[in-house]
Amino acid sequence: MARILLIDDDEQLGAPLAQYFARFELELVQATRPSEGLALLRGGGFDAALLDVMLPEMDGFALCRAIRQDSDIPLLMLTARGELTDRVVGLELGADDYLPKPFEPRELVARVQAILRRRPAGHAVPDDGLLRFDGLVVDPVRRSVVRDGAEVDLTASEFELLLMLAREPGRVFSRDDILIYTRAVDIVVSRLRKKLEPLECIKTLRNAGYTLALRRTPS
Repeated sequence: MARILLIDDDEQLGAPLAQYFARFELELVQATRPSEGLALLRGGGFDAALLDVMLPEMDGFALCRAIRQDSDIPLLMLTARGELTDRVVGLELGADDYLPKPFEPRELVARVQAILRRRPAGHAVPDDGLLRFDGLVVDPVRRSVVRDGAEVDLTASEFELLLMLAREPGRVFSRDDILIYTRAVDIVVSRLRKKLEPLECIKTLRNAGYTLALRRTPS
């Protein structure tokens, strides 16, 4: 059973939401303060985290930034206002998805299930060897990326996107193939391109999708 950490200061939210999550074989644990949530995450054992934007001690954006300093756990932001700027800021800081409040529990579960599918529990990836390209090496087992000899720090969604493209270079993947919600696709692609500079890795084909534009090299 996947374990999900909810960091939200609404003490009335956790218990009923945990009961609902249990129907889908998801265990939900609530922390009402960022410091408590960070301590739980450092202890390990969680497969994803849900962060409210409006929190005591620090807001959800600062919390997202703090988590991303040493963890690539999938993150979903809960934004009370639902404003576009809030969503974009969260995604740019490394969140994998967002959901405006108030939300339907079924939609929240669906979004959690989606990010867990992109990053299965245990983070296991089939061992099919290193994926080598001109200037780039992707290791599916260690979940590491080396660009021109230097390791690149990627979030979970960035790595999953790159791995998908690298496993079938030259294939064009649509937005539906990528399994990231529509607005998040452009932001994640933009972040990934910037981190892989000066390599020109990801090519956009208008009205079609994205493809890896690097030449595969022998092992």
